[in-house]
Amino acid sequence: MLVIGSRGSKLALWQANWVMAQLAGLGLESRIEIIHTTGDKVTDVPLAKVGTKGLFTKEIEEALLAESIDLAVHSLKDMPTELPEGLVLPAIPVREDPRDAVIGMPLAAIPHGGKVGTSSLRRAAQLKAMRPDLDVQSVRGNLDTRLRKLDEGQYDAILLAAAGMRRLGWQDRIAEILSPAQMCPAVGQGALAIETRADGGAGHQAATRLDDAATRACVTAERALLGAMGGGCQVPLGAHATLEGDRMHLQAVVVTPDGAILIRREGSGARGQAAELGAALAQTLLDAGAREILAQVYGA
Repeated sequence: MLVIGSRGSKLALWQANWVMAQLAGLGLESRIEIIHTTGDKVTDVPLAKVGTKGLFTKEIEEALLAESIDLAVHSLKDMPTELPEGLVLPAIPVREDPRDAVIGMPLAAIPHGGKVGTSSLRRAAQLKAMRPDLDVQSVRGNLDTRLRKLDEGQYDAILLAAAGMRRLGWQDRIAEILSPAQMCPAVGQGALAIETRADGGAGHQAATRLDDAATRACVTAERALLGAMGGGCQVPLGAHATLEGDRMHLQAVVVTPDGAILIRREGSGARGQAAELGAALAQTLLDAGAREILAQVYGA
């Protein structure tokens, strides 16, 4: 029986159970092992200030390398662009909605000076660029915790990934979906990553059967862009790739944390050149002033 490693949050377990069901459909038995990560334990500090890459993945990857689990299921947006030696991502399953969602009330309805909660520096920076009048505050915790804080009246609205709300069946709570032109999503948002050892073993062989080629192409471009810009998950950077036939379109933004400067660029290329497209667009952003913004963030 294959052992799937997962975080213990409701959303993480939904994702792990979804993978377990896909494996069952292939005639493969598996069970889930819950692993607590640094990101789960440090809940009182904004993510951007914790400063560790792999906040939600390190302990799970250690379990993979120790061979106590066979596969790990992550949200791809939590994955650093460089994996530990000996580990690979043989499957990026079909992607959910990659966009950001506003819960509580639509952006236009939030009053001047209204409080909006988010755990993401990327969302906070883009929101400040759109609505500099709002009081943007950090909100940590899993989805249920954040929704409870909203319901208690601590915020007028909160920003979350649409994918998580849809996966848990809570899409009715979404007040507004923000287009990538309004708020560029996180790299890999809405996509799952199945990580295994690079040993060609049973876990690796099983995972390869769950890969979605179109999703992999899009996130390859996004992750190549992130990698070329430093590889951190908690920077005010968004990237969103789409496919039309064999043509890929990639847009990306880098924003100062206060939202005062927003640099947006886009490019297109062949699907088979996804990584090159991402790297090239990263260079365009860096040349346009993103280098200074990232230095400001990393130096903070």
